[in-house]
Amino acid sequence: MGFFDLFKRKKTEPKVEEPKIEQPAVEVSEVAPCEPEPVQECVPEERVADNASQEVVAEVPAEQVVVEELKIVEEKPQEVAVEEDDDDEPNIEEERKELEAGLEKTKEGFFGRLKRAIAGRTTVDADVLDDLEEMLITSDVGVETTVKIIEAIEARVARDKYMNTSELNDILREEIAYLMEESHRSTRDFGIEVKEGFPYVMMVVGVNGAGKTTTIGKLAAKLTRAGRKVYIGAADTFRAAAIDQLAVWAERAGATMVRQDMGSDPASVAYDTLRSAVANGADVVLIDTAGRLHNKVGLMKELTKIRNVMSKVIPDAPHEVMLVLDGSTGQNAFEQAKQFTEATQVTSLTITKLDGTAKGGVVIGISDKFHIPVRYIGIGEGIDQLKMFDRKEFVRALFGDAKN
Repeated sequence: MGFFDLFKRKKTEPKVEEPKIEQPAVEVSEVAPCEPEPVQECVPEERVADNASQEVVAEVPAEQVVVEELKIVEEKPQEVAVEEDDDDEPNIEEERKELEAGLEKTKEGFFGRLKRAIAGRTTVDADVLDDLEEMLITSDVGVETTVKIIEAIEARVARDKYMNTSELNDILREEIAYLMEESHRSTRDFGIEVKEGFPYVMMVVGVNGAGKTTTIGKLAAKLTRAGRKVYIGAADTFRAAAIDQLAVWAERAGATMVRQDMGSDPASVAYDTLRSAVANGADVVLIDTAGRLHNKVGLMKELTKIRNVMSKVIPDAPHEVMLVLDGSTGQNAFEQAKQFTEATQVTSLTITKLDGTAKGGVVIGISDKFHIPVRYIGIGEGIDQLKMFDRKEFVRALFGDAKN
């Protein structure tokens, strides 16, 4: 048989179909979308030297990349039931009652001193003003803010010629509300102005123990309830407890957390977080930072380094730098605010632990002295006890409803 005969024979032979093997159905669970190039995406390509004016490109060993990649924790967002508000009025009343309860100690301390200052007096004179000045200072309102309030009252007395002590509450209410900065333009997304197309980046700063990590967790929970995709960067790499605590809050809130080993470069964590957030379409990024740097120069270098690295991923990041202060520390909170405002550009404040102290006057003084709006206040341990700050509601909680 020739070659061509063999070729014809193969061509005319019927094709034998291979038997099809039925594969058992495999149930596939949904997983969170991964980045296209996970190893390259989550490794910082650039490092910024301690000197903020110089930039260094660092090579990261492949074995280290694998470890850091495995430490990115993707938490599947929990389904949080959002109550539909058929009637806003009852909710407003509940919010007011909760705020009043949280500020009860401050109210009792403030008005206890005020009653003692004007006891037995019928008119506002020099003695009443001296007592009032002492009362405001001991309520941690601060010396500078106290002087402003006293001068405003003196001007009113000089203008009206006569003022009785019953009018003092109304004047104090007006002056205190006037001195505090307005903080929110909208209540949508818990006061954060989320931008379409790229994440809104908030860097959170503050000393250890001020409630920084807890505030981030509560804020993340509020945002996920509002339907926003939240990423948290654990850039406080000096404390293992801080990373673990943040991981618990991220899980509770249904947020995604990005972390590295303890002792890693905080700027590297921030860089990884933003790259991952951009790749996965996050709405908000919250960056935790170390609170151990009490040296102002070291603090300034560290925070500047983190800011510069983040701006390489999102040019105008961070969009907000929020300082968290412990309201129960009174005058010490003023010193912390001073140190951090000198080290970095603080754009908003959160004052925590107001439910356990009579030193709530610190809210008034810090907002006035530093001209920085108070964005949130903490009045309890629960997630829902982080409140958007409203200066009018704050004054109303202290003084009661205004007389018409």
